Amino acid sequence: MIVVAIIGLLASIAVPNFAKARRNAWVKACISDLKTIEGAKAQWAFENNKIGTAIPTQADITPYLAHNRMPICPGGGTYRLKRIDKNPSCSLWAIGHTLNNTGLDEDADPD
Repeated sequence: MIVVAIIGLLASIAVPNFAKARRNAWVKACISDLKTIEGAKAQWAFENNKIGTAIPTQADITPYLAHNRMPICPGGGTYRLKRIDKNPSCSLWAIGHTLNNTGLDEDADPD
């Protein structure tokens, strides 16, 4: 009986830590994907002589990404490319899936 109680106590401590570690891993993977998308946008803009207000499509930057496909947010969010002079964003930006340090979406513009 004591052994079962100790195992239950250890499980109650460990399970929330595993869930938090998984969420942190999702955030880090999403940020990495956003950096990759930002690099692909920059490469596309450079090779095609585009200015900062140009908005690439997914088809435009896909050739510059690994395996010629857009990454998928591990948390289930969706990515927005935005203009060349703006960071791409994830729909889960409010919970840390963002490239900027404030934790807030840098703008509310749909571009």
